Amino acid sequence: MAKPTLARVLVVEDDPEIGPLTRDMLAREGFAAELARDGVELDRALARQAADLIVLDLMLPGEDGLSICRRLRAGEGPPILMLTARGEDIDRIVGLEIGADDYLAKPFNPRELVARIRAILRRAGPAGPAVRPGARHAFAGFVIDLDAHIVTRDGAEIVLTSGEFALLRAFVRQPRRVLSRDRLMEESQSRATDAFDRTVDVQVSRLRAKLGDDPRRPGLIKTVRNAGYLFAAEVRRLCD
Repeated sequence: MAKPTLARVLVVEDDPEIGPLTRDMLAREGFAAELARDGVELDRALARQAADLIVLDLMLPGEDGLSICRRLRAGEGPPILMLTARGEDIDRIVGLEIGADDYLAKPFNPRELVARIRAILRRAGPAGPAVRPGARHAFAGFVIDLDAHIVTRDGAEIVLTSGEFALLRAFVRQPRRVLSRDRLMEESQSRATDAFDRTVDVQVSRLRAKLGDDPRRPGLIKTVRNAGYLFAAEVRRLCD
């Protein structure tokens, strides 16, 4: 029997102690972990083999983490977990706005890092899954395939991060119901780092932009003051 393929995780960290420790810890947890010390080494590693996820430090020599994240997102790169010593909301929000799937501040609990990596990989889903009946839904001219993790409009794919897709999936499964931020974080397997975390708000903003939903007068994802969000579109299940 062939051995299962290990998820390849690239750790981009220039700290001579944290980098190797993080790589070795992930290897012990069953990942094919590799260390890159800057953007140049990361690009070389990706040229050799695609990655399933990147753990990306914000403060790096040369090209910083935000620039790398923005560049990888423009090229539809793998999911990104931003790892940094900065803990202020503004840094977290900027990272999420440019495409990071999650954010964890140092010092971090190794178990939490592993749990978040596994959650992101679950959201990203396996490649080429079999499509089951009822997996495809239509709304407002869009079609979402919950198994294949694909969203299309008029046959053209809308590229979403794993976090954005998980959020849209939660909305599609519960249309025309007010969902609190806590509920959406639970549904999308995202976790707030503190009481002021704006992860869901940032993800909703990015999702609206990709769906062409006017943020001033949204027709798809409506904000319900002091309550959360409501997916206003009519959703219908497609038969394959």
